[in-house]
Amino acid sequence: MIAAAQTGDGDADDGELVVNDRTCIVTREATDPADLIRFVAGPDGQVVPDLKRQLPGRGCWIRAERALVERAIQRKLFARALKTDVTAPGDLGDLVDRLLAADLAGMMNLARKASQFISGATKVDNAVRSGEALGVFHAVDAAADGVRKIDQARKAWRLGTDAEEDIPSFKLFTVAEMEELMGQNAFIHAAALAGQAGEGVVKRATKLETYRTGGHSGANGGAGRSRT
Repeated sequence: MIAAAQTGDGDADDGELVVNDRTCIVTREATDPADLIRFVAGPDGQVVPDLKRQLPGRGCWIRAERALVERAIQRKLFARALKTDVTAPGDLGDLVDRLLAADLAGMMNLARKASQFISGATKVDNAVRSGEALGVFHAVDAAADGVRKIDQARKAWRLGTDAEEDIPSFKLFTVAEMEELMGQNAFIHAAALAGQAGEGVVKRATKLETYRTGGHSGANGGAGRSRT
């Protein structure tokens, strides 16, 4: 495979850009597909996100960070990578966020049906202390006292088990946003539990958070965009 020639600002020359379907077209770094978002050209000539990586046709890949999607739009990288005349809509960054959020909400609902996603402060606290929780979730507008108590449980679990890392804690949606996404399954405090579906929830939550923050907590400056 021919590597793309790099210009001073990280762009590749038009005639030398060769797309590897596992290489981010912005950073030119080979990355695990799980950490990338695939894009294809839609029938109307618009760039379409393909989160499930199932749409037909030539695709290109961008690491799952909103700043990189915006950079691809600014540098007109989609047309070059897809080798066709496509237009990236101005709200593409918002569209990807909405799709990632909907994917996460759908997995939360599936995990709940599999008894691997619970809500309620007491249930979450117990799941954390027992080590059953893979990740905890708080509404952005959850009361600080409720979050603090579950954080204390996370700390106690880590100290009691000598774990190298805390159980991750996410704040991604307000209650109103969750009600729109999940209806009656909206929550203030929740936890993903051990199991395949629970792992799927944490995986998708991490991807959404990384997309919003670039992997740096609080990078967007919003209470709903960080992991503690």
